[in-house]
Amino acid sequence: MPLYDEIEPFHTEYLDVGNGHSLYVEQVGNPDGEAVVVLHGGPGGGCNPSYRRFFDPERYRVVLFDQRGAGRSTPNASVEHNTTWDLVADIERIRTHLGIESWVVFGGSWGSTLALAYAITHSERARALMLRGIFLARVNEYAWLYGPDGVARIFPERYAEFLEPIPFAERHEILAAYHRRLMGPDQEVAERCALAWSVWEGAIARLIPQDDVADVMGPIALAFARIECHYFIHGCWLGPDQLLEGARAKLQDIPVVIAQGRYDVICPVQSAYELAQALPQAELHIAPGSGHSVSEPEITEILIRAMDAL
Repeated sequence: MPLYDEIEPFHTEYLDVGNGHSLYVEQVGNPDGEAVVVLHGGPGGGCNPSYRRFFDPERYRVVLFDQRGAGRSTPNASVEHNTTWDLVADIERIRTHLGIESWVVFGGSWGSTLALAYAITHSERARALMLRGIFLARVNEYAWLYGPDGVARIFPERYAEFLEPIPFAERHEILAAYHRRLMGPDQEVAERCALAWSVWEGAIARLIPQDDVADVMGPIALAFARIECHYFIHGCWLGPDQLLEGARAKLQDIPVVIAQGRYDVICPVQSAYELAQALPQAELHIAPGSGHSVSEPEITEILIRAMDAL
């Protein structure tokens, strides 16, 4: 199933959310339609124009925004006053600002994490959850993605490139080593580390890796790497299994659709399965020939069909 046709926003603005942050917010589709908020990945990734195309423009009023420090939001790459709970509050500010009573929450990868945190906190405002590539921000998930005994065993040559900017003596604490450099005063070092960090994730996102990943990730590398590392070294300000426990307690009555690639090595299928077990009403669709990326054809089809059927 193809994406809907390319579409331009009918409204764009910058919303001041305090502490020096201004968020880029756009709306596409039908101004009187059913509201959807799109939560991008990363954290730090920013919205892509292709995200507008998962929704029937005659039916949906789609709100997309770049999270703090990401994309067109300012200040770029800022980690000050930038936490999971700041972002949850920002989503509510946007909803209130736009006069929306409730909406469908659509998010993938880190966006699924944020969608769950938001819906658990404001369950009365979430009409449904459309999730892809589930990330529950647990210790084992960080270890799988950045340690030597997870994805590194599937992509050893790419993992060697990821390790290259970090001296051997610091590689046993890879997140901390990257954090020191990404947040440090040497801009050249920060940019080199940001590109290595971003290329690592971009290179393993699809079932069939892309050759141009450095070109794709390069323009967003600094914001992506700084913000993502900042979040992950702080455990995304979430306790162990906080999202699963919150989902069991607060989300039993909300429609949930989960699209998950069988061969998603960034966010392995185990987390999606556990979330679906916690929410008996959830529809778990495992795409048998897909990795992590939302642009995988099977993932695209699952999400569009789910939105059309909602």
